[in-house]
Amino acid sequence: MDKILAGVARFQREVFPEQRDVFQKLAFEQNPRALFLTCADSRVMPNLITQCKPGELFQCRDVGNIVPPYGAAYGGVSATIEYSVSVLGVKHVIICGHSDCGAMRALLHSERLAKLPSVLGWLHHAEAARRTVMEVEPLPPEEQLLRALTEQNVVTQLTNLRTHPSVAVKMAKGELSLHGWFYEIETGEVYVLNESKKAFEPVSGNREQLVRAWQPGETLAL
Repeated sequence: MDKILAGVARFQREVFPEQRDVFQKLAFEQNPRALFLTCADSRVMPNLITQCKPGELFQCRDVGNIVPPYGAAYGGVSATIEYSVSVLGVKHVIICGHSDCGAMRALLHSERLAKLPSVLGWLHHAEAARRTVMEVEPLPPEEQLLRALTEQNVVTQLTNLRTHPSVAVKMAKGELSLHGWFYEIETGEVYVLNESKKAFEPVSGNREQLVRAWQPGETLAL
C-alpha cells in the first residue's frame, strides 16, 4: 500500500501540475473517442497501449473481457455499454483480449473452478468460444489452444455486443464501429480482427490498410 500512496503523492506533486489545464477541463466534461472493453488483468493498460490521454477512452474491465448478451445479465458491463454509446456518443467500441489470459485458461479447465462459482458462472458467457475451438481435431498444444480460444472469445463477445439495442441502433445509422483486438504482453504487439478474413492482423506495418478497413464512423487512430 505504501507504493500506491507514494504514487498518488508523486501524481499530485509532479504529474497533475503539468496537465492542470487538461484536468480542469475534464472536471466538467468528457468526450471519449472510444469504449475500450478489456480484461481486468493488471498487465493490460489501455491508456499506455494506445497512448491515449485522459478523457479519450471510456473503459470497462472485467474477467475475460466478456460482454453478456443483452438481457442475460444486467449489471456494470451492460450499463457501461449503454451509457457510453447512447449518452457519450462514442464512435468506436474495442474489445481487447490478451496473451496468457487466466480467464481463458480457466475456461479450458473448468474443473478447477469448483470453489469459484461466480467466476464459473461469468465464464459461461464465453462457452460458445470454448466449444468452437474444441471442435478442431487433433487439438493443438495448450498454449496454441489458449491463443485460439482468446481470439475466438473476442469474436464471440463482439457477437454478444451486437445484441445490445443501443449498439444495434448506432450501427444501423452508421455512427458506430466495432473492433476486436488481441494484445500480446511479451512483445507489445497489437493484432486487429479483420472480419472479412476471419483473422487477426498486426497493427505494426499495416496501419493504413487497417484504418481503411474499419468504417463507417470516425476512424480511431491505430
